Amino acid sequence: MTSTKKDPILVVVQLSGGNDGINTVVPYGDPHYYDERPSLGIPAEQVLDLDGHAGFHPSMGPMKELYDQGNVAVIQGIGFPNCNRSHFRSMDVWHTCEPDILATEGWLGRTIRDIDPGKENVLTGVNFGRGLPHALALPGVPVASVGNLATYGLLTGIEDEERMTALDTFSRIYSPTLGGTFTYDYLSQTGMDAFKGADILKTVPDKYESSVEYGDNTVARYVRMMSQTIVGDVGTRILYTTSPYNSFDLHGSALTLHASLWSDVSRYVQSFFDDMREHDMADDVTMLIFTEFGRRVRDNGSGTDHGTGGCALVVGNQVKGGMYSEYPSLDPAKQADGDLQFNYDFRGLYSTLLEDWMGLDAKPIVNGSFEKLDLF
Repeated sequence: MTSTKKDPILVVVQLSGGNDGINTVVPYGDPHYYDERPSLGIPAEQVLDLDGHAGFHPSMGPMKELYDQGNVAVIQGIGFPNCNRSHFRSMDVWHTCEPDILATEGWLGRTIRDIDPGKENVLTGVNFGRGLPHALALPGVPVASVGNLATYGLLTGIEDEERMTALDTFSRIYSPTLGGTFTYDYLSQTGMDAFKGADILKTVPDKYESSVEYGDNTVARYVRMMSQTIVGDVGTRILYTTSPYNSFDLHGSALTLHASLWSDVSRYVQSFFDDMREHDMADDVTMLIFTEFGRRVRDNGSGTDHGTGGCALVVGNQVKGGMYSEYPSLDPAKQADGDLQFNYDFRGLYSTLLEDWMGLDAKPIVNGSFEKLDLF
């Protein structure tokens, strides 16, 4: 287990829609790349070289700076068996670690349960954004979903005196009662968890000062809220956010849109770690950036269609930066029906994060034993 000042924290950023891994980590040294990407190929002289064979998209300058500092691990050829290129099914697999069956329990829900089995802290896991990602869902495990820390709470849109009366009623409604049904007990607990979480999180913004500036886009604002929550020291160990719905699903106009998306991602990731360093907390945090699948090897003229194998990034001060696994060949004879042949199971990456970073037993969380990486 890596030694850190405080309990290790995992931040997860989900790139929704299926990020084009081939034009994120560009295999400019593969002679087949420019044959397969006649419209979307990135000129070799523009690629931000990583290892003489592949490099970051030219819009990823801030990410390249982090890589050069030794703080970014690039996991190549990541995926899972029998991917059917469906957004919903593929994300479900990444969320539940079950490629062969439909499952209900999220891997991070199980992680939160392991970290805090007695549910002593209703903010062990926090999602930033609308709804609750399946990865965090597990009956009986409290997870807060926050859209705006500054206004997060219950009944915040009404006057103080009326609000106090309403909150008192809310509290009495959701207080546990003897002899309640399972459904009522579940709703009561969920209500009380939300009540407690709102009361704690409203103190977070006042504890935070920073000279770091974040971009003015939705995810950058959520990532800044993550920083506020970590600095606020409310015991949160798992923090999650998602890019806008299917924003990386670029079937067209990919040349400009993909560059813009990764420019945003690279900037807010760099801002986050600048913020953590300013608060002397960078050693305590690791970030996972993933997507549900990669894209087809050959472009469609203006974009790319759904594929299978892709890439993931792990970022942090404690991370051993570098290139991991092997970049799959773009040779048509070695493709998997027009896709990259994935060569590393994502559950091995989860296992690495859970065991070597979080200090947990990964097997019951990811449903088996998988090859780990030497990331820490």
